[in-house]
Amino acid sequence: MVQSESELSRVIEMAWEDRTPFEAIELQFGLDETQVIALMRRSLKPSSFRMWRKRVSGRQTKHLQLRDPQVGRAYCPTQYKHR
Repeated sequence: MVQSESELSRVIEMAWEDRTPFEAIELQFGLDETQVIALMRRSLKPSSFRMWRKRVSGRQTKHLQLRDPQVGRAYCPTQYKHR
């Protein structure tokens, strides 16, 4: 369960990431897909929530069982900004 603002922020970030499956969020924070959806609904503006739902609905990389086995957990080179 999410205990702090930093954990809430991290769950939201992971939910937006294309390559982070819901199962990874559940493993790390104990929130299943339904709970993540509820958290996103509470935390985002209505228009942002609708945009997120449209984005992740049917996205194969958000579900381990649907994802291509060749999709890994690699990061995009621009994901983490370095000074």
